[in-house]
Amino acid sequence: MKNKSKTILKIILTALIVILCLYWALRDIDFELLWKSIVNANYWWALAPIPVMLASHWMRALRWKTMLKPITKSGPVWQLFEAVMIGYAVNNVIPRGGEFLRPYIFSRRAKVSFSSSFATIVVERFIDVLVLLMMFGGVSFFFREQIAMALPDMHVEKLLYPVIALIIFIMLCFYPPFVDFLLKNIVKRISEKLYDRASGIFAKFVTGLAIIKHPSLYFRLILESLGIWLLYTVPMWLMFYSFNFDTRFGMDFSDAILLTVLSGIAFSISPTPGAIGVFHVVVQNALVSIYGVDPAEGLAYATINHGINYFVQVIPGGIFFFMENIKSVPKSEQDVIQDAELIR
Repeated sequence: MKNKSKTILKIILTALIVILCLYWALRDIDFELLWKSIVNANYWWALAPIPVMLASHWMRALRWKTMLKPITKSGPVWQLFEAVMIGYAVNNVIPRGGEFLRPYIFSRRAKVSFSSSFATIVVERFIDVLVLLMMFGGVSFFFREQIAMALPDMHVEKLLYPVIALIIFIMLCFYPPFVDFLLKNIVKRISEKLYDRASGIFAKFVTGLAIIKHPSLYFRLILESLGIWLLYTVPMWLMFYSFNFDTRFGMDFSDAILLTVLSGIAFSISPTPGAIGVFHVVVQNALVSIYGVDPAEGLAYATINHGINYFVQVIPGGIFFFMENIKSVPKSEQDVIQDAELIR
């Protein structure tokens, strides 16, 4: 009953966030211009990024193969790609649900420990956040004039300090004794429950680090991580041509990097499935405040961009999901472990 109440509460909160985001995005919108912007967009340019979007997911599967290399041969990249796409598809329906399902599918196929495969996902998330923060620090520095013009009350230089501090902290997380000291001497004194939860997450992180203990893999992981974010940026850039933002506002690839970083933050913090609503508000406001794009056009750009990306993930991921013959979607690590025991 308690779990059911928590599920209902999550659904209500998610629905409220989506409604608030829709209200924020649609306030003072010229609906006629919004419709015209969507209808008159150049869909050749809008659909052109689809192969690049798929390539970014393939690159994520390739990086995962590198992380799994020390514990198993992991099979063809194609099988990992299927698991990645299933995870994305589920994330677009159940927030974070795919984070458990992806390693579960792999561990079931490869006959390896779920804990080990899930540990690589934890480390993967740390790497993604680290790269995203470094990119955010970069765009905050190189776009400081545009940001200052759009947000005169925000001091970009002051914003960089906590970002740099957070980057250093995440890098120090790769040194386990440092985190163990913080957990025991600070977190545990604040809350025993929080300490237990944080210790559990960090234990998985340490397991993941132990797996990726070969220095020869580090350089490859860095290149593959940069490749993922590069492939995330290309669709943002190509979509500019769908709305003629390149000629009308002088937007180029560097501006696409800025939008990619902001949208990456939206996906990271959003509690809604597929960052619905949150992505639209973040991208629309960036286009309006930094580049002077009309709110209706900004929302049209965000809607088409998100919609195409959504279907690129859901359609192939959904097909792979049904091919995998998954009876139910695990919502926690405990669910996965119980399911795995039943299968064995």
